Amino acid sequence: MVMSFNKRGIWKYLPEFVYGGIDGSVTTFAVVAGAIGASFSTTVILILGFANLFADGVSMALSNYDSNKSDRELHSRTKFEKTSTKSALATFISFLIVGFIPLLFFVLALFFPVLLKNAFLFSIILTALAFLFVGSVKGIVTGKHPIQSALETLFIGAIASSLAFLVGYILKNVIH
Repeated sequence: MVMSFNKRGIWKYLPEFVYGGIDGSVTTFAVVAGAIGASFSTTVILILGFANLFADGVSMALSNYDSNKSDRELHSRTKFEKTSTKSALATFISFLIVGFIPLLFFVLALFFPVLLKNAFLFSIILTALAFLFVGSVKGIVTGKHPIQSALETLFIGAIASSLAFLVGYILKNVIH
């Protein structure tokens, strides 16, 4: 059963949460994994991670806004900028919140250096949990079985992250 989103409140923006959350966690963790594969320092990992988090988050939000606004104008010939703005904001907030998860232990390691040794491992675990959570929400939104959807999202994230790690590792060895 596909959930209805014509209700008031945050349920209306659940698809944006899913969209922003999945992309935020996948792209940010891919940046972290690529940087780890290249043996970059924690400073570089954080710079690249936060640059991705904000630049890609804003890009997604603005693209969401433009897409919604264009779609509404095309179909109704009227402007619904407040709705488009809320949709874009929901995408951006989700992207930031879920996309921050891969960076969490690297940020904590700045204050608690003992965490740095296992920061990537903790990042993998928390990001996998984020993939599973957002994937299950995606399943609820689309009417697909939540566990199947969660595992598909985890698989997509794992493939993207593994490729990013591998590219970072290979390029580090080719360039040096």
